Amino acid sequence: MPHHGVMQNHDAPAGDLPPQLDHLRDWIGRQETRRDVLATTPVAALSATLDRDDPPPAPGTALPPLWHWLYFTPLTRHSELGEDGHARRGGFLPPVPLPRRMWAGGRLDFLQPLRVGDAVTRTSTIQEVTVKHGRSGTLVFVCVKHDFSNTQGLALSEEHDIVYRDAPQPGAPAPEPTPAPRDEQFSREIVPDPVLLFRYSALTFNGHRIHYDRSYVTGVEGYPGLIVHGPLIATLLLDLLRRHLPNAHVKRFAFKAVRPTFDIHPFTVCGKLDGKTVTLWGRDHEGWLTMQATAEI
Repeated sequence: MPHHGVMQNHDAPAGDLPPQLDHLRDWIGRQETRRDVLATTPVAALSATLDRDDPPPAPGTALPPLWHWLYFTPLTRHSELGEDGHARRGGFLPPVPLPRRMWAGGRLDFLQPLRVGDAVTRTSTIQEVTVKHGRSGTLVFVCVKHDFSNTQGLALSEEHDIVYRDAPQPGAPAPEPTPAPRDEQFSREIVPDPVLLFRYSALTFNGHRIHYDRSYVTGVEGYPGLIVHGPLIATLLLDLLRRHLPNAHVKRFAFKAVRPTFDIHPFTVCGKLDGKTVTLWGRDHEGWLTMQATAEI
């Protein structure tokens, strides 16, 4: 389920699914296994996309953390896509009947490196389906567990949170934003132009139109601009860590999307080191928090 930010929401605690959604719990426990070979070209292409001066990747090159999202991409036939550019509802993921879907966050344990040239197996399991009700309407959260294994065994374990939400109601109050911290030790300004978003969509084979189709995202989904992928922002946060702590080895990473980021303004990725913990966050042009994350090194 590629790849976006989610707005902060002031919600009631999660409860049982309402009767019309209760059948979605039937998807809990479903599994899917896929295999992929970690080719060199996607690594070189993402390095160029992030404006890095990396040496050309070769077999045995360790993947930087989160770059595994270049693989196991959704290969949905064109005739099976929905209006939003995603696969139609159903299949492995539950068919949640809400119009907006976004990547809400995740937690990853990096157990051993995945390397260019590795043959990797990914086993995915639907872990949980929960619902929340708030001022912005109904939200359904789906948690998917992904385990990535190579010939050395389990290399990476990831929990991936997906949120489905109602379309905005006329006159509904906007979610209250959270001020971003200002005590960063290092930072980098990012200009999220449409080319950056297109390249990341292409590399992850992400057809979701909110990232590249301005008439769709503004006219149909009601956003002010193209939405920067949540996984791209998370990748930029760890890229910031790599630029300032190039010898650090990330053992764990957790991130949560708080507020959408759009291509109409620059934003800033920020970091602060405290012992073996790096706090990372995204801050938009107005100073609001867009993503919060922690990395253990």
